[in-house]
Amino acid sequence: MTDSVSEKTPWYASLAVYTRPRLLAVLFMGFSSGLPLPLTFGTLSFWLAESGVSREAIGAFSLVGMAYTIKFLWAPAIDRLGLGPWTRIFGRRRGWALAIQMALAAAILFLGSTDPRIDPAMTALAAVIVAVLSASQDIVIDAYRIELLKPEEQGAGAAATQFGYRFGMMASSAGALYAAEFGGWSTSFAIMAALMGVGALTVLFTREPAQSAKTGAETAPKSMAAWFQSAVVGPFADFATRPSWMLILVFVVAYKFGDALAGVMANAFYVSTGFTRLEVANISKIFGVAATLAGLAAGGAIVHRRGVYQALLVCGVLQALSNLIYCLQAIVGHDVALLVVTIGVENFTGGMGSAAFVAYLSGLCNVAYTATQYALLSALASVGRTTLSAWGGWLAAQLDWVLFFAATTLAAIPGIVLVIVLMKRFPDAGKRSQISG
Repeated sequence: MTDSVSEKTPWYASLAVYTRPRLLAVLFMGFSSGLPLPLTFGTLSFWLAESGVSREAIGAFSLVGMAYTIKFLWAPAIDRLGLGPWTRIFGRRRGWALAIQMALAAAILFLGSTDPRIDPAMTALAAVIVAVLSASQDIVIDAYRIELLKPEEQGAGAAATQFGYRFGMMASSAGALYAAEFGGWSTSFAIMAALMGVGALTVLFTREPAQSAKTGAETAPKSMAAWFQSAVVGPFADFATRPSWMLILVFVVAYKFGDALAGVMANAFYVSTGFTRLEVANISKIFGVAATLAGLAAGGAIVHRRGVYQALLVCGVLQALSNLIYCLQAIVGHDVALLVVTIGVENFTGGMGSAAFVAYLSGLCNVAYTATQYALLSALASVGRTTLSAWGGWLAAQLDWVLFFAATTLAAIPGIVLVIVLMKRFPDAGKRSQISG
């Protein structure tokens, strides 16, 4: 019995993978991962602004997001250590997930009980705690997802977790604002804390991954040196044994770079083209989100049917070409109908690329070091979105908008070329979502 998809199977049949119980569990875990993020960013900044906190202080609050960037520093502990009797009862992944989710619910309640007008320092402390616990939850849930799913399900799993993540963010952004309007901020945060139960119940009713159960966890390291060698050095050393591992790391940085370079200047482009806040919000935040979700589903289905490398190639090419629609928008100018097409195509192809890329990163992880290696790879993947794309403003200032978006298309070419190189070096890898290195 195999889960492989026959080439004669209709394309729509590939979407049936999303109905499997494991994929539904991943969807709800993604919801639990996405829920806390706005509570330390957009929703929190709205609350701070309403409370009369200065703009400078609101900007400083964004530093709590560093937890998501440096989470790989404590990923080895979550990856390799157990929690004593708690681990023996629930298992390594389930035990950590449940413990973090309960602590996170309590931290969200704590954050909602503070008053930034009276004691902003206490609000900041609570936000830091929520961010650290949220990043820690991401570590364990990413590992849980990778180990729970079969290789051919990783593409659909990447899409499902992104679906859930975005629904979680919607609940704690728009949903939290609605709740605050009718019940106040403390009630709003209490509701968000209760919604953490979605992830906890999912974990309770989902089995411990077989590989995690077999590997087990150290309840106490025999010696600090031995533990450091095994948990911290081991994941790096293991990855460095793979053929072309440096090339793989370059690809991880390069694949989404063109997309990120265009995205960092998109809002500035909308403003300079004369689009109003309402026009951008209605199209990008409603229609655009729907297009992204559709792209995620399509990308996951392509991975499931064609394998991860072919999906990376197809989605990467479409992702790059979508930037050229911005060139047309720049030529036409303020045209709302065309903006719907521009944002729709860009978000759809971006979602496709994200599904294929997360599936690829998942397949790179050795199950002995899943949490640590994925935390490291996802941090590296964010370099293109943060550090490298930061010079997009300078580039846009040197060029007009047409040439700028043409340049972002060219910036995507190295990532596409690297997909082809990796396909040729490892022709048997990436089939049916399996990656070997």
